[in-house]
Amino acid sequence: MPILDDSSFEFFSHSPHQTRRLGIHLGAYLQQGDVVCLEGNLGTGKTVLVQGLAQGWGTLDPVTSPTYVLVNEYRRPDEQRLFHIDAYRLGSVLEAEQLDLDRMLERGTMVVEWAERIKDVLPDTYLWINLTYTGMEHRAMLLTPQGKRFEAIVEKLRLKLYGDF
Repeated sequence: MPILDDSSFEFFSHSPHQTRRLGIHLGAYLQQGDVVCLEGNLGTGKTVLVQGLAQGWGTLDPVTSPTYVLVNEYRRPDEQRLFHIDAYRLGSVLEAEQLDLDRMLERGTMVVEWAERIKDVLPDTYLWINLTYTGMEHRAMLLTPQGKRFEAIVEKLRLKLYGDF
């Protein structure tokens, strides 16, 4: 993992429940056009994090991994959409471009698992979360914001979880 800077935030989860709760807090801050990028090996909790994120964002739809369909779309009552992309099976950046990411961002929020595979077609501003397996149910998550909006979100998360120090 890279060395932390002032805008990055490291969170250690001791259970899937804690991972989901971090997602709930994060999801509450997300708006149309936001992009959250997830990087981590199989079993590091990416989908569990998205389940919480979707709940905090406001959907009642069940959240599952979009591995075989590439994109799951979740709704909330105000007609906003949350697009959950799994880039693992994408063979190229061209395939990612064919998903019409710009249209998704015009209609809602986007969360991308295996984002490192399509980084070249993602917007310049995003929140990057690297998840690492550290034990049976333990995970380390490094949240790295790109852009002022995501720096503010990370700071809100830090204050919500740990308060002022």
